Amino acid sequence: MNDIGTQQAQQPARPDPAPLDLTACVRSATAAPSLHNSQPWRFRISADSVDVYADPRRRLDVLDPAGRELLISVGAAVFTLRLAIRGAGHLSDLELFPVEEEPDLVARVRVGKPMAPTPAAEALVAAIPHRHTNRWPFARSVVPADAVERLADAARREGGTLTVANAVSRNAILSLSQEADRALRSKGRYRAELARWTSPHAGRRDGVPATAIGPWDALEILPIRDFGLLQPRFDRAVAQFEPYPTIMVLATDGDTPRHWVNAGQALQRVLLTATWLNLATTPISQPVEIPGVRRLLTASGSGKWAQMVLRVGYGRPAVTTPRRPLAEVLLPDSSEES
Repeated sequence: MNDIGTQQAQQPARPDPAPLDLTACVRSATAAPSLHNSQPWRFRISADSVDVYADPRRRLDVLDPAGRELLISVGAAVFTLRLAIRGAGHLSDLELFPVEEEPDLVARVRVGKPMAPTPAAEALVAAIPHRHTNRWPFARSVVPADAVERLADAARREGGTLTVANAVSRNAILSLSQEADRALRSKGRYRAELARWTSPHAGRRDGVPATAIGPWDALEILPIRDFGLLQPRFDRAVAQFEPYPTIMVLATDGDTPRHWVNAGQALQRVLLTATWLNLATTPISQPVEIPGVRRLLTASGSGKWAQMVLRVGYGRPAVTTPRRPLAEVLLPDSSEES
C-alpha cells in the first residue's frame, strides 16, 4: 500500500529527526470514528511497529453480527495511526492480518525511514482532533464540485469508491434508509443494544453522550440515528434539516474482511479531508445494516459493495465524544509477557 502523503513530491529527510513517540501516535489513532463510539480496538507497541487488534467484546451483536462495521472502525483507527506516524516524520509499511492464527490481529504497522511529511499529510493530521460526527441540521448550501472530487480522490487513495448521489438516487437512498431505520427500531434487541451505548454513568469514556445526540428531524427526511429513542420525544430538540442533503455512498471492490478494513481506512481519509475542507459529515449506517437494503445499494454488475452512506454539508461545530484512556486499549509488549 502506498504511504500517506505520496500525492506530492516526497520531502527530503530531516537532518536530525526527533525520536518517534508511538504512544502519541496510538493516542491519535483512538480518535477514529466507530459504530456507537464503541472503540473496538486494542494496540500493542513494540520497538519499531504497532499491532492493531479488533476487540470482539465490543462488537454490536444486533447491528453487526458479521463484524463488518467493527472492522471498518478498526480500519479507521489503522489509517489514523499511519497518518500520525507520517505526520511525525516517518514512512510506514502496512500488513493486514499478518498472522493467520490470530484473526483479531487486524494490522501491523511498521515504522519506516524518516521522511518529512507533505503539507497535505500535515493538514490531515491537524484535522484529527476536529473530526466529529455531526447529527445537526446542515446549511442548504451546495457542496462545491471540487470538494466532492477531493473527497472521492481521498477514497480512491485507500482503495475505495465514493459516489455522490444525484437527485433520483438520493431520494431512493433516503427512502431505503428510512425503511432500514424503521426495521431496526422495531426490534427489541436493537433498542436494548442502543440503551447499552447511550446510558450515561459517571466517568464513562465510550458510547454516545446526550450532548452528541442532536435533534430529531421534524419532517423525518433524514434517518439520523435516533439515540433518543428511549427518551420521550418532547424532551429532545426539534429541528428542520436540509431538504436536499448531499448523500454519498462509499463502496469497495469486494466484501471480505480485508475490504472492510480498507473501507474503514478510506472512510477516515474521506472524513478527515472533509474536516480539512470545513465540511461536516454524518455516517448513515442503517441502510448497510439491513442485508436486503444493502443489496439494493450494491452495484452487483461492477462488483462494488456498499459499505457506508455519508451525509456531507456545512454545519455547526459538533461536540467531542469521549475516548477511553490508553491504559484500556494498550496491550503489553509481547516481550514483557514472556
